[in-house]
Amino acid sequence: MKIRTLMAMGLLLAMLGCSKLTIENYSQITTGMRYEEVIGLLGEPDACDDVMGMRACRWEDGKRSVNVSFVADKALLFSASNLQ
Repeated sequence: MKIRTLMAMGLLLAMLGCSKLTIENYSQITTGMRYEEVIGLLGEPDACDDVMGMRACRWEDGKRSVNVSFVADKALLFSASNLQ
């Protein structure tokens, strides 16, 4: 039983370590960055909403999240929560 618990904890830690939602990646996002460039940093978004020419995308990983709003395929506004 202890071995299974240790293996599960190790797998969870490995998955958390692979997340692209880091302060290092977030700090590379700049105003005017293309949508494809942001995906290169953060991976595919979990959700996007397109309204009146603006695309608002959200990346989530547990309590960590990043929001980026794009106009004409360029990052305009971005924010993050619980990144370390």
